[in-house]
Amino acid sequence: MAKRVTAVLGDFYHRRSWAVEALESAIQPIREQLDIEYRTVDQLVESLATNPDAVILFAENRINPEDEEVKTWMDDDAAVAISSYVENGGGWLAWHSGMASYEEIGPYTSMLHGYFKYHPTEHQHVTYYPEANSDIIEGEDSFTIIDEHYFVKCDQAETNVFLTSKSVDGSSIAGWYHDYGNGHVVCLAPAHLKDGLMHPTVQKLVLNAVKNVCFGIV
Repeated sequence: MAKRVTAVLGDFYHRRSWAVEALESAIQPIREQLDIEYRTVDQLVESLATNPDAVILFAENRINPEDEEVKTWMDDDAAVAISSYVENGGGWLAWHSGMASYEEIGPYTSMLHGYFKYHPTEHQHVTYYPEANSDIIEGEDSFTIIDEHYFVKCDQAETNVFLTSKSVDGSSIAGWYHDYGNGHVVCLAPAHLKDGLMHPTVQKLVLNAVKNVCFGIV
């Protein structure tokens, strides 16, 4: 039976069509094993009631980040519902903006063991370095793309880091995974632009991350 996946992709700053294209391209080797339901952030918590096998979130918390009064979609009640869903066996992939602007939502960032802090204003060359002996990206070389360089907070003692990043602005962790209760969590920083999303190694990272949250394996 196919794994049911709820995918919430795209926000004000992150083009939904690019994210959908990148996801569909990455998962082609296992596409027949997945039943993907595309939803919006407003529908996400409600969709958890259907108990999907995994959720992919590529959307930040802010709905209207350039308005004077900025609104967000995730509150503590939603975060508790999400963390409970994962703890009871769900899979969660926080992909790029799926980690952004959630720093005040404790139940969510506690589940992720980290969150996005900031990125420099300009897109730039960011080099990503796979960690040795990582299941998510074993055997891959470092690669460089034009990207938003995400600087993150990550509780390394409570997770498994598989990717780091470096640019002229410094270094950061860029990917990690862990079990949370009976569920699985993967956090993946790249990428923002279409070329980065479609880079072969990013595509492999997304595929392996989806395998992890859906099947518990890579």
